[in-house]
Amino acid sequence: MEDKQETKKRKIRKVAPEEKLPFTEHLEEFRWRLIIVIATVAVWFGICYNYSADIIRFVQKPLNQKLIFISPTEAFFVNMKVAFFAALFLSLPVIIYQLWAFVAPGLLEREKKYTLPFIISATLCFLTGAGFCYFIVLPVGTKFLLSFAGSELKPMISINNYISFISRFMIAFGAVFEFPVVIFFLSKVGIVTPEILSKNRRYSILGIFVLSAILSPPDVFSMFLMAIPLMGLYEISIIISRVFGKKAAKGKVVEGLSGQGVEETLEPLNP
Repeated sequence: MEDKQETKKRKIRKVAPEEKLPFTEHLEEFRWRLIIVIATVAVWFGICYNYSADIIRFVQKPLNQKLIFISPTEAFFVNMKVAFFAALFLSLPVIIYQLWAFVAPGLLEREKKYTLPFIISATLCFLTGAGFCYFIVLPVGTKFLLSFAGSELKPMISINNYISFISRFMIAFGAVFEFPVVIFFLSKVGIVTPEILSKNRRYSILGIFVLSAILSPPDVFSMFLMAIPLMGLYEISIIISRVFGKKAAKGKVVEGLSGQGVEETLEPLNP
């Protein structure tokens, strides 16, 4: 009986022959998945370019003022830039799926069942972060930054600079909002526990501010606008790790004890 339990515990997932790929074929697989991503972005780019004027009006709303262009080619390249970023956002589910499909052969069978939840949750978290940036952070941030102009200066913001500013900010917020999804899967495989996250909270807060300084525009106010919600996401991630990682940890302990022939119910010691 104990031999069967040991065999069951040590049983390794059978890998299909086509999954045992040499390094060059891994590169070939990566190349084809990259081609699929590029083709998807290209198709969406062609569609979004026809609506680039509408997209520019949409991203201009948080600033609430007219934008200018200062070179003959700037307006043309801005239309291409907004079409590209819109295509990137619309291609997000395909990008996430191709990334997951590339690493899936190295996962266990019980981990592969999270394919659809991963794609949906990662997409929703990214869009939530980008939406939080657009509807909350950008109106407050741009108003605060433009308030330093005073009465002597008149803001005349270039459309190219503004699109670069807003796209970088929204992508950064979308990326950091993926943190709970990452913690969920790390907790599921037992790499991260709520105790580790709670114990290293102070170091994590320091890392959050460093990351916010790198990803946000070069000013202290923008750094705080990113760091504060990221600290909230860190606390949410601790809860996620406690809820979804606890059962897996208990299962491992019980399995380990039962495999060694230890009784699950301990009898009191006689004096």
